[in-house]
Amino acid sequence: MKLFNMRLAIVTTHPIQYYAPVFRLLHQRRIIQIKVFYTWGEGAIQKHDPGFGKNIEWDIPLLDEYPYEWVKNTATDPGSHHNKGIINPDLISRIEEYKPDALLVFGWAYHAHAKVMRYYKSKLFVCFRGDSTLLDEKSSYRAAIRKLFLTRMYKNVDHAFYVGSNNKAYFKKYGLKSEQLSLAPHAIDNDRFAADRSVEAARLRNILGIDKDSVLVLFAGKLEEKKSPLLLLDAFKKAGINHSHLLFVGNGALANKLKSEADQAANIHFMDFQNQTSMPVVYQACDLFCLPSKGPGETWGLAVNEAMACGKAILVSDKVGCAVDLVSNNGVIFKSEQTDELIAVLKSLCADKTILTKMGKRSAEIIRNFSFVAIAKAIESKLTEHYNQRFILPVTRS
Repeated sequence: MKLFNMRLAIVTTHPIQYYAPVFRLLHQRRIIQIKVFYTWGEGAIQKHDPGFGKNIEWDIPLLDEYPYEWVKNTATDPGSHHNKGIINPDLISRIEEYKPDALLVFGWAYHAHAKVMRYYKSKLFVCFRGDSTLLDEKSSYRAAIRKLFLTRMYKNVDHAFYVGSNNKAYFKKYGLKSEQLSLAPHAIDNDRFAADRSVEAARLRNILGIDKDSVLVLFAGKLEEKKSPLLLLDAFKKAGINHSHLLFVGNGALANKLKSEADQAANIHFMDFQNQTSMPVVYQACDLFCLPSKGPGETWGLAVNEAMACGKAILVSDKVGCAVDLVSNNGVIFKSEQTDELIAVLKSLCADKTILTKMGKRSAEIIRNFSFVAIAKAIESKLTEHYNQRFILPVTRS
C-alpha cells in the first residue's frame, strides 16, 4: 500500500456528477490524501435548481468512497447562485483541524471561498479550479475595473488547473503565468455514457415515432436564454428538412414558449428533465447533438462531452467554451445567433446520416483524452512536484 505524502483540502460548494468521481479516484489512487469540504451544507443534497425550475437530486452516488464533510452555511439564502449564498464562519477552523499541505478551491465567487483563498495565501500551496472564459468579454470601463479585481484575486493563487484553451486564455489575461497553469480537462464519465444502451434508445425513438432512417437532432439542458433553444427551434422549422426530427430534453423558463412556437409539429418533441441514469439513452437515440448557446456564461458545455462519449456528431455555436477543443472533424461550429448560418449547417449535416455516423465515431475517439483520470493525474502531478521541491536540499559547493 502506498503511503500518503501530501494532504490536500478541497473546497467546493456541493457534490456534482462531474467532480465527485474525481475525488473518489484521488482517494482510491492513494498518491495524495484528500478531504472535501462542501460549503453549501447538507441542504445541497436536495437543491432547487433555478435553471431547471425544480429540485434536483442526482440518481447516481456522489458521496461514496472518499472523505468529506459538510460545512455549516449561515447564509440567509443558501446556494451557489449568488455571492452571499455561501457563508461559512468555521470553514478555516475545519480546514486547520485537517492540517493540509495544500488547498484546492473550486470557484472564487462566494464569500467563504474568496475568504479562504486570501487567508491561506503564503500559508499553503493554494490551487484553483474554475472554467471561466473571455468569450463574453467586451471593452468597457466596467471590464477594466473587473480586470483589476480579478488580477488581484488571482494573486492569491499559486497554481490553477484549466479545463481547456479558452479557460487558459482567461487565466493568463488575469495574471497567471504559464508555469502556474496545468491542463486538467473538463470531463464526464465516458465509460458510463459509452455503455451500450442501443435497445433502449431504439425504443425511445419508436415511442416518439421516429424511424431508424430519419435524423434526430437533440438539445439537452436547461431551457434558458443563454443556451438559445428558441434559435434552434426557429432554424429547424425554417430548414424544412425531410425525414428529420428535433427533440428538446429539459425544463426551464422557456419551456412553454418553445412548446407554443413548436405549434404541435409532429417532428418536434419534448421530454422533461432526465436524470443521469437515463441520459445515455437519450444521447444514443439521437444522430446530431446541438448546443446553440449565445451566452453569456456558457463556460464549457459538458453536455457536449456526454454526447461525444455516446458517439454523436456535434453542432455548437462559437460561444460554447468547449468548441475550440472538442469540435473539429466530428461536427461544425457556427457563429452564435446567426439563424441563416444555422439553417444552412442543419441542412448540410442532416442530408446524409452516414456522414453523421462517421463524425460520431470521431467524437468517441476525441473524448477519450478528456477523462476523470486525466484530471486526477494533473492534480497529483502538480502537488507531488510541489511537495518534493519543498524537501530538496540546497546544493553546496566545496
